[in-house]
Amino acid sequence: FSLKELHGIFPWLVESIFGSLDGIIIGWNLRCLQGKTNPNEYSVALDFLDPSGPMMKLVYKLQAEEYRYDFPVSYLPGPVKASIQEQVLPECSLYHNKVQFPSSGGLGLNLALNPFEYYMFYFAISLITQKNSPVTHHVSPSNSAYFILVDTYLKCFLPTEGSVLPPPSSNPGGTIPSPTPRSPAVPFSSYGMHHTSLLKRHIAHQPSVNADPASQEIWRSETLLQIFVEMWLHHYSLEMYQKMQSPHVKLEVLHYRLSISSKHHGSPAQSSYQALHAYQESFKPTEEHVLVVRLLVKHLHAFSNSLKPEPLSPSAHSHTASPLEEFKRVVIPRFVQEKLYIFLQHCFGHWPLDASFRAVLEMWLSYLQPWRYAPEKLPQSTEPLPRSVSEKWATFIQENLLMYTKLFVGFLNRALRTDLVSPKNALMVFRVAKVFAQPNLAEMILKGEQLFLEPELVISHRQHRLFMSPTLGGSFLSSRSPAVTDASFKVKSHVFSLEGQDFQYKQMFGTEVRNLVLKLAQLICQAQQTAKSISDHSAESMASQSFFSWFRFTPSDMNGSYTGNDLDEIGQDSIKKTDEYLEKALEYLCQIFKLSEAQLTQMMMKCGTAQDENGKKQLPDCIASENGLILTPLGRYQIINGLRRFEVQYQGDTELQPIRSYENAALVRLLFRLSSVLNERFADQMEVLCSREDFVGRLCRYHLTNPQLIQKIRYSPVVRDRTSQNWGPRISLRFLASYRTLVSLLMIYFLASWFYIGPVGCTFIILTGYFFYAVIMTFFFEGWKPHEH
Repeated sequence: FSLKELHGIFPWLVESIFGSLDGIIIGWNLRCLQGKTNPNEYSVALDFLDPSGPMMKLVYKLQAEEYRYDFPVSYLPGPVKASIQEQVLPECSLYHNKVQFPSSGGLGLNLALNPFEYYMFYFAISLITQKNSPVTHHVSPSNSAYFILVDTYLKCFLPTEGSVLPPPSSNPGGTIPSPTPRSPAVPFSSYGMHHTSLLKRHIAHQPSVNADPASQEIWRSETLLQIFVEMWLHHYSLEMYQKMQSPHVKLEVLHYRLSISSKHHGSPAQSSYQALHAYQESFKPTEEHVLVVRLLVKHLHAFSNSLKPEPLSPSAHSHTASPLEEFKRVVIPRFVQEKLYIFLQHCFGHWPLDASFRAVLEMWLSYLQPWRYAPEKLPQSTEPLPRSVSEKWATFIQENLLMYTKLFVGFLNRALRTDLVSPKNALMVFRVAKVFAQPNLAEMILKGEQLFLEPELVISHRQHRLFMSPTLGGSFLSSRSPAVTDASFKVKSHVFSLEGQDFQYKQMFGTEVRNLVLKLAQLICQAQQTAKSISDHSAESMASQSFFSWFRFTPSDMNGSYTGNDLDEIGQDSIKKTDEYLEKALEYLCQIFKLSEAQLTQMMMKCGTAQDENGKKQLPDCIASENGLILTPLGRYQIINGLRRFEVQYQGDTELQPIRSYENAALVRLLFRLSSVLNERFADQMEVLCSREDFVGRLCRYHLTNPQLIQKIRYSPVVRDRTSQNWGPRISLRFLASYRTLVSLLMIYFLASWFYIGPVGCTFIILTGYFFYAVIMTFFFEGWKPHEH
């Protein structure tokens, strides 16, 4: 194909691979393509889209001719789209000199992208646009072709060792030119400093472009990272986030939501807070999305930590540092930190309270631990002691203080609303506590808070924005900023740049957060009690369900209390894991916040989960009133979490109970009709027999009556005075509809046939044996009912 033909089919080819922006065309569906299910398609896709594969060769071939392709602005992330449509240029240099007005008759704004940018835009945004693609089998996101390609591109264009591999060139000895600046097609005003690219700044100081090939190709690394960050993280603007932190704005948004829910769409408040309301639900990331972002975070830590040690002489640094090394210095604070913080804040506030939050949690914990991805040689030690966090990471912790403190408070608020008896929820609490309990980490966080709380430094909004931005007319890699010796200034700049000047900082080791930790510790103790109660109940149930109890003529739970619990399905192994996770989490929290044994003892005294000797018989916490028992908030909590319960028993006519799973429905109805006919026909005769005071009367009362309950049982929180109903003497044949009774009788008849006893003889023996059994029971236990126990 000629270059013109390749230029014409390139947009179609990209859309055929990654799908259309509106999600209608699925493309190759790389997110669901796995090696185990489709090995041939999987290997072909990876080879074709590899950084050195045919597709990238085509990209570089078109790149050499400086072709441009239109990308609709309407499909960009919400904040970027809104700012461009309002003719405000985003801070990210990725969009500079690329926005164009539509041609005559065209619709909407477009970005004029070079082939590499166009390809990577489609690749990155396909993670967002192809959410609803059909899935015919279970897909593991970390094994999909898309996930592997992300990892491959990161390793190729952001290498931890060596430099970026040069692209293949069609001309021997030639190079692929970097994107040239283009005159802006739309007059834009910028709401931030114009950050020129790393490449432009470095080339401006080079006598010859060809003298340093790495400086020419660093634009691919910067472009790739900016596209990934913009497409995956920049769905919430910093300005809108800061506005939403105001209590007044939160109240206004609440009023707006209430007005919408009450269907007053014509309310004037709608236009005032429409933008704020739109921010709330503008984007909902998926678990797969979060896993890909975590992969990006982990690789950026490894990429940044592969930075060579700084030379002693500053002058030597300016001459020897390569653009890739300069890029490693600023890659996290300048490109990722702000957008990732807002992304995490939104996930912490809006993610469902279920186990899927584990993906967000692990992504957050990966960012908090850059030392895990540092190429350090660990000293060999036989003692499995936790590794202490080195002091060299103090600067990172201070410059990311909110990532550690405010998000930790956000996690506490989530944990206090989750069911910690669930092993998955208990594991999340354990993971966070374990990470923050690493030796020396809590001390460095506390030092960062102390630096922020120093009163001597006041930073204006313009000053902290200037500090976080390069000098006017400079770039991300403008000559190294003067060494800022005031660590307090750095911490304050970080906090105020993300949260605004009106931010009221909540100390992680302050009284308010400490009280939240104590509440969490209290919930952990209660969850441990619940897990123990469930474990004991399960053990008792297994012991009581012996082999011979299955052959009883009547079910033991026909009129018994309900003892089931939704958590019974967890299993003994999971309960043990829950207990282990919670026990270690409580130990770690005590280490982090220096909780004493006396505090823990006092807290457990307030739990209100003390149980009686059996662990389950005690009633929920109630207050006696004229209408009966009324549950307290503690009692409600005890019932919801299975700590205590009322013994609920069936109080109505036993003949009219719902058909049980162990009963034959047709037999139940048939025997009920037969019993009703017999009771109606012989009611007077049974009444006379039961009224006799001799042995015959006692025998009839044993079989035909339902004695009144002597002791009243509290069935529910509110018990009104009830008069026990007595339906008089009657025949009940419902026990014959039980599958256990039927199978037992069949087995008896089967065994009797071995001894050459026919059905009639066997029936006579059964009735005779039961008669003698009934006579004995009549003498000693007249009040005991054979079918009602």
